[in-house]
Amino acid sequence: MTACFFNEIAHAAGALMLLTSQDNEKAIIKDLMKTMDAERLELIPLLLAIQDEFGYVSEFAMQFIANELRIPASEIYGVVTFFHFINKKPKGKFIIRLSRDMSSIMKGAKSVARQLRNDLGIRFGETTPDGMFTLEWTSCIGMNYQAPAMMVNNEVFSNLTPPMVHRIIEDCRQELYAHRPTVGNVGETHASMMSYSSHELNSGLIRAIREMTPAEVIGELTVSGLKGRGGAGFPTGVKWNLAAKAEGDVKYIICNADEGEPGTFKDRIILGKYADLVFEGMTLAGYAVGATEGIVYLRYEYTHVRPHLEAALAARRQANLLGRNILGKEGFSFDIRIHMGAGAYVCGEETALIESLEGRRGQPRNRPPYPVEKGLHGRPTVVNNVETLATASCIVARGAKWFTSIGTERSKGFKLFSVSGDCARPGVYELPWGMTVQQLLELVDGAGAKAVQVGGYTGELVPAGEFGRVMGYEDLGIGGSIIVYGQGRDMLEVAENYLEFFVEESCGQCTGCRIGNAKLLDGVHRLQKGTCSNRYLNDLIGLSHSIKTTSKCGLGQASPDIFIAINEHFKEEIMARPVLAA
Repeated sequence: MTACFFNEIAHAAGALMLLTSQDNEKAIIKDLMKTMDAERLELIPLLLAIQDEFGYVSEFAMQFIANELRIPASEIYGVVTFFHFINKKPKGKFIIRLSRDMSSIMKGAKSVARQLRNDLGIRFGETTPDGMFTLEWTSCIGMNYQAPAMMVNNEVFSNLTPPMVHRIIEDCRQELYAHRPTVGNVGETHASMMSYSSHELNSGLIRAIREMTPAEVIGELTVSGLKGRGGAGFPTGVKWNLAAKAEGDVKYIICNADEGEPGTFKDRIILGKYADLVFEGMTLAGYAVGATEGIVYLRYEYTHVRPHLEAALAARRQANLLGRNILGKEGFSFDIRIHMGAGAYVCGEETALIESLEGRRGQPRNRPPYPVEKGLHGRPTVVNNVETLATASCIVARGAKWFTSIGTERSKGFKLFSVSGDCARPGVYELPWGMTVQQLLELVDGAGAKAVQVGGYTGELVPAGEFGRVMGYEDLGIGGSIIVYGQGRDMLEVAENYLEFFVEESCGQCTGCRIGNAKLLDGVHRLQKGTCSNRYLNDLIGLSHSIKTTSKCGLGQASPDIFIAINEHFKEEIMARPVLAA
């Protein structure tokens, strides 16, 4: 027999093995689709389930799903490539994702990264030859107060040091990983949340059902002046009222738990400590607007919190706090399910979140119409973030008068702040609106700071000369992230980190955001090398304003702010760089 004949046999055997493998893959995917009621809206949970089974989503799987759902394969591919945590190629058994937000960089993430590279013998973005480890950077994972931190698969490790990293890798190699405790426990932080801690569980829901009409619940929130705690600051009572009046027999309540703003970790702490308070708030919203279904959109990085949330939901169903005829209220039925995100910062924007829930790329929609009119599946939808819903429970329980007695005339109540960076006491603080930046710095032992980022990367950089400014909607109306920068911090490194994040997280829909942020990042690199002229810098400032005015969502509207701020407040510092040798 000739060598050619043997080659043909080998080729045929390989083809047979491929067919057998694909038949097996097809059978498993079919079973998964049966258990998940295969529809377009279940696409992302299906993709994540396939990834759990095979480690990634193959091109064969994408085509098979497309055929089954009768949609173009290109749409499946578009979704897979949009989300960071859906793998389209095999990765290691242990996927290590090191957080590279500024809080992590300030606390030693670069030395941890060096240890990871040395121990694994690979660079970031690579997989070891034995298929054991994949090493990646990721954005904020909600552990800024215990930075530097990383995820190993879905487990979180924080307060990392190079020796600790070495031990974690060795444990993985020895297959002891499953027996290691998670370092980043939700209780290991300063957490000052007096109102939540003192809330009598379910007292708001009981009061609403037994003593109030849906309209009275909405009226209580309207009088309280509660504004959305996710950053936009839209009045909660007004939003609920619009949804209540919107036409439609089916309405939805969505809890936005996609806390992706770097420097923000308050919602993860709330979900870990006060999940029932959030679920109570969702149920109140359901009662107020006439919705029967609630959905928690939980960011992928918080996968480790999901078992705790599912247990809390099960207990609430058992206690008739969810389900049919809640607390004996005839006709009031409401339940909650959890939907996992797949890693996309832009899905924190409510319409992008809804697109993701419907099994599409998380790209923001044009508005109007707004979600309260046409949201999920074209039905009236209320989207509130975790803190807003938890606070609503407290307000309905204690009354609007209690809430309005806190804060300022224009900024009612209290706010939770996630504090990290160059301070001695990072953590989550419940504070009344109206405090100055300086007062907050004294509280967290961050006095003498050079600047403070208020409101996360999309917020405002406040220099030391403006620390008398007030945290409230009349001045710094913010989402709740506070990052403290000490005197020794390089503001160009800060801007570089921010813009790298925005370039990575842009959905690409708006040309200005997609291309402009990359140009701004190039400008930062020129400034670092000392080769950026004043004329070019002024051109970049002009570009920054164009990006802000032509972008559809909050990412593009805020992403140039850091570049504008360092030019305004630290121009002498950034232009004084010596020219670096090529």
